[in-house]
Amino acid sequence: MTVFPSLPEDRQATLDTMHAYALAVAALPRIHAVAHPRWWHISLKVRSDGLVTEAMPLSDGGAAFIRMDPRRHEVVFETSGGERRAFPMNAGLTATEMGEALIAAGAEFGLDGEYDRSRFESDDRRSYDENHASRIFEAFVTADSAIAAQRNRIDGLVGPIQLWPHGFDLAFEWFGTRTEPYEEDGVTKELPSQINLGFYPAGDAYFYSNPWPFDADDLLSVELPSGARWNTEGWQGSMLSYDEVAGSSDGVERFLEYAGAVFDAASPLLTR
Repeated sequence: MTVFPSLPEDRQATLDTMHAYALAVAALPRIHAVAHPRWWHISLKVRSDGLVTEAMPLSDGGAAFIRMDPRRHEVVFETSGGERRAFPMNAGLTATEMGEALIAAGAEFGLDGEYDRSRFESDDRRSYDENHASRIFEAFVTADSAIAAQRNRIDGLVGPIQLWPHGFDLAFEWFGTRTEPYEEDGVTKELPSQINLGFYPAGDAYFYSNPWPFDADDLLSVELPSGARWNTEGWQGSMLSYDEVAGSSDGVERFLEYAGAVFDAASPLLTR
């Protein structure tokens, strides 16, 4: 039986380090992975051996990947041909040092580019607890499996489950047929409506599912399952505290009940 593992209360320093290193990792696929219009190429994917980038094609026909491995506490840059460079996450490296080490390793493999170092540069020495990192990774693995159960039972266009480096949260998106205008950098675009479902491990960790556009008049009157609630302060959507389901034998079932309730309430509003 799958159970959401508990998270250590004092995990934040280690989580901040993992987040900082993820930003450094993402700088390379941003340049070298096959670009996706929704920026999916910069995300990481949860695998049994760590958090892995998209493939970065090499000139010889192979590919390179970067993997954050919280089991062995290292960031690994490796190629399909077997070349490998590893950098410790538990050695206090700054994000700048980690990023520069990865960029240098990429150059050895033939990957060179103009990297936006401002996205990861920080000279703060990083704190890292191996036990905390392992437990955070375990939570990501379990959350990924539970989120996949919801993703696989809904119809329509869905994106992959992704760990986003900028927020260090795990989520996927379902897209409705309704479109809405959205302004970005002074340009108005028509974007498809969507519902995301994700897991945020920092602070008071929680699951979230946020329909966009958020039709408050219709949604706020919908009662969510026990422990879940709508949120309109700072951001609009819904949330289920991780503590509500962690360690409980029916935690995954309760999470799926929550995810299904938000989807059932919001999806008809986004397909009209």
